Amino acid sequence: MEPPQPQVQVQVQRDNNPNPNPNPNPSPIRSTGGIWPTIDGPLGLSEEESVSYARRFYKFGFALLPLLWAVNCFYFWPVLRQSRSFPRIRPYVVGSAVGFAVFSTLICTWALTFSLGGERLFGPVWDQLVMYNLADRLGLTAWS
Repeated sequence: MEPPQPQVQVQVQRDNNPNPNPNPNPSPIRSTGGIWPTIDGPLGLSEEESVSYARRFYKFGFALLPLLWAVNCFYFWPVLRQSRSFPRIRPYVVGSAVGFAVFSTLICTWALTFSLGGERLFGPVWDQLVMYNLADRLGLTAWS
């Protein structure tokens, strides 16, 4: 003979809302308990350290290291996204975003000009601009 099975009663609560949201706070950043200046959240830097890092990344971007501007924008994305948060950090992050956009535009324009224009665009000066014939000009291709 089998022992009797206990019966479990399940109560289903009906909600008339077609799009239920378990999180009443619409901002995922605020729901974590605070707004953080870095993408690391509470594991990242304090506000004082963040100002120092953002300033360094911004200034070193002018030292022919414009990819640091992209790193600055990525790392301080919450500051870039929210216009009223961290007013001491924001000028460096926005400046980095503008600097990286200008740098990217210039480098893409330069690359497209040389790759698409080439000899048709530059004419006889093309041989002096390109580097692939530098070895021929200096006599470095002879094997003797």
